[in-house]
Amino acid sequence: MTTATPTTVHVAPQRKHSLTGTGVGNALEWFDWSIYSTFAPFFAASFFSSADPVSAFLSTLVVFAVGFLARPVGGLLFGRLADRIGRKSTLAITVGIIAASSGVIGLSPTYETIGVAASVILVVARLGQGLAYGGEQPAAGAYLSEQAPPARRGLWSSLIYGSGTVGAMGGLVLGAVLTATIGTQAVTEWAWRIPFLIAGVGGLFALYMRTRMHESATFTEQIELPGDAAPKPSLWADFWASRRAALTVAGLSIGLTVVYYYWIVAASAFSISVLQAEPTSILVAGIIANVIFIAVLPLWGALSDRIGRRPVMLIGIVGSIALLFPLSQLINGDPVQLGIAMTIAGLFIAAPCAISPAIMAELFPTRVRTAGVALPLAITVAIFGGTSLYLQTWLSTTYGPWAFLTYVTVLLVITGITVLIMPETRGRVLGDEGDVYAERAAARAR
Repeated sequence: MTTATPTTVHVAPQRKHSLTGTGVGNALEWFDWSIYSTFAPFFAASFFSSADPVSAFLSTLVVFAVGFLARPVGGLLFGRLADRIGRKSTLAITVGIIAASSGVIGLSPTYETIGVAASVILVVARLGQGLAYGGEQPAAGAYLSEQAPPARRGLWSSLIYGSGTVGAMGGLVLGAVLTATIGTQAVTEWAWRIPFLIAGVGGLFALYMRTRMHESATFTEQIELPGDAAPKPSLWADFWASRRAALTVAGLSIGLTVVYYYWIVAASAFSISVLQAEPTSILVAGIIANVIFIAVLPLWGALSDRIGRRPVMLIGIVGSIALLFPLSQLINGDPVQLGIAMTIAGLFIAAPCAISPAIMAELFPTRVRTAGVALPLAITVAIFGGTSLYLQTWLSTTYGPWAFLTYVTVLLVITGITVLIMPETRGRVLGDEGDVYAERAAARAR
């Protein structure tokens, strides 16, 4: 009979804390980030001149893009921090910054009260969130991938978009509840502050949960290597050595970022602000579609653990391209048709979303895993994701819906080509040995 060792006894609780802390914190941070786009149609006039509602809404979308511009700096800063002091500490710092920034937005005086200073406060708060979020997702992806059992890494990585979408959906739920119970006018006048204040207070709970997490064994083993005291390669030397991996991260992110924001984040806000659809029913349709999206994420993650990352990625990308134009015809202000379109699109978008954190972590060695993912991911998301909501509104109202859809299609094709030429990473050992796979891990175990 085999006697359980102390290590065996503590594995399950450690993994439980890892999953809970990462999931709760990630959900809160996505909630903080996503309530901005969800409530932008309501609070636009509170931070900008209310004389022209469309102009005020577009101004809030410009600030939305400003938050994205801070991501590369935050990705470099917090990515390097996570690779030096650890994933756990960095994740605690990022969740604290984002929650504090949301609290500032929720308590800010309006444009009518302090004039342009309200706009400045909004910009500064969004910059703070952008800096922190630039390091959050890569650090969370690296942490979960390192903590996961190798044979279930794809499944575990689905928690990133799963918990994140739960957070994003929380904004939709609040929007639907508030507009249904107190009315659109009250939400526009003052109740838009509620989700931001909830995010600020919730940050304290997320911070507590992350203090209970355990540092990943992969990172701990790296810093305890016998040669660790020797001079380390510079960050830029590590980036150059991993340049192909960095380009792969950028290629994967280009199409995925924009199509995710188009369907999962922006479709509801666009229907309300541009198509003037009834807010409550539109938000309910978005909630239902998001629930189904979350439900299929672990299924795609588990499938990638069986058949590989590349086939699952290709199914999602090709399906998204094929259905983009037909499903977009259903975005016409009708909540039922919107819900059907978002649900079907989400089934395919979930495939690359579920496993992209695992793929990106599997591309890099431990010493540069977070920074290596963070910088190209943040730059790509800033350029393409940060401008997507604005481009969608501007292109659709100026040239027609086909213009933005063509743009999205081109980006998805780039992502598809990236998947075709990237290596299959399922089974890769997360260490600093380079291209080491499961066979070598098995040899070590013998």
